[in-house]
Amino acid sequence: MHLHLLSDVNPVNDSVTQHLEHKKNSIHKTIIRAKFLCFLSLVLLSFSQLTSAAAKIDHWQTPQGTRVYYVHTEGLPMVDIQVVFDAGSARDAQQFGLAALTAGLLDTGAGKWNADDIAQRFESVGAKFSASSSIDTATVSLRTLTDKPLFDKALETMQVILTQPVFNEADFKREKNRTLAGLKQQEESPGALASIAFYDVLYGKHPYAHPESGVIKTVTSLKNTDLKHFYQKFYVPENAIVVIVGDLSKLQAEQTAEKLLAGLPAGKKPDALPDVAMPLKSTQQHIEFPSTQTHVLVGLPGTYRKDPDYFNLYVGNHILGGSGLVSKLFNEVREKRGLAYSASSAFIPMLKPGPFLVSLQTRNDQTTQALQVLNQTLADFITKGPSEAELIAAKKNITGGFAMRFDTNKELASYVAMIGFYEMPLDYLDTFQQKTEAVTVASITDAFKRRVNLQLLQTITVGKAEEKSVK
Repeated sequence: MHLHLLSDVNPVNDSVTQHLEHKKNSIHKTIIRAKFLCFLSLVLLSFSQLTSAAAKIDHWQTPQGTRVYYVHTEGLPMVDIQVVFDAGSARDAQQFGLAALTAGLLDTGAGKWNADDIAQRFESVGAKFSASSSIDTATVSLRTLTDKPLFDKALETMQVILTQPVFNEADFKREKNRTLAGLKQQEESPGALASIAFYDVLYGKHPYAHPESGVIKTVTSLKNTDLKHFYQKFYVPENAIVVIVGDLSKLQAEQTAEKLLAGLPAGKKPDALPDVAMPLKSTQQHIEFPSTQTHVLVGLPGTYRKDPDYFNLYVGNHILGGSGLVSKLFNEVREKRGLAYSASSAFIPMLKPGPFLVSLQTRNDQTTQALQVLNQTLADFITKGPSEAELIAAKKNITGGFAMRFDTNKELASYVAMIGFYEMPLDYLDTFQQKTEAVTVASITDAFKRRVNLQLLQTITVGKAEEKSVK
């Protein structure tokens, strides 16, 4: 759940005292908002300074075992803070959807505050807060000004949310019903059905197999106490990293991390996730759906964050299907044959090998042809690799736009969180372009041949199989 922190609040009262107090608060909020907008503008103006200093990541570990990653940026009196836990949907066990609901309930009530109180506290200091989860992680994020009174209030609110979530029964029922409504809607979406089937066939009984939001059966059976137990088990200092990017000194960063972690339940880091088993053979599964377009997903478990092959696979995929309108897949499927509006491919690296997938949507009666073109394009790329000209163009495209990926503190914090959570080298951002430039046609071809076994590809199609559509 994300709080809408900049919306207008506070009803007007007709007493003189309350009216004056309200006016005082309004002026105060106006000043804070003006300062906040000014600072956001400065973010853009100081882009070059930020990118040049982006890679200087300071790192230490607290006595409780929490790793802290800190980047000092100058000139902007604001800071982005993230606390990341190994508490994503991969930790659901058989209670699919538990991690997502737990993260979603954090800011609905904490300590003595309800959701409105929390929203007003952040709004009164111009701060933004969010809590979310993915397959690997649960993340609590704060963006706030560093002016001490404003910063202290925002940090205190975040700390109470982290350490004293209430998990109110009424809030739980509301969020659970909202999740169930969303899952019901997914049944009407061929794209969602294709994605669910794709992860299921790739990962079988592995914790990556089920949807992050869960399935109707498991979410229906969840109880409020399940969320409390999940929080007690996984939201512990030993299972967390803290990321701080902004205009705080190292001493302030140390104090911030200590304050945030104080009061978290004691615990331990969970056992490592099991390894991913590759499929034993290629399979093809069709799900009948009354749609005019068929969704096609083809792939297999691909790469993980610390994979030595990562840059070869990343640059190679950029040429194959990751670069949009100029990729090989787009050219073969869309430009030459008009079989789909788009076609793409991607590696999704995670703690364990995430999916390599090739995807497109096509008219039902063109599915067989589109699938043939997709598979032939992939096979040709694995056999022959890219041309030297394609590789040069891809490197220019990747390195030319690299700095824009973290041109704000918030984006930089997300990169630092990725580096910290996956325990990647601290100079990852500094060496990214160098490692991209080191990729060759031979290294791409070698990596793809070893990592994308055509004999193990899993294919999912969702659409109306026999329909003969008319152009």
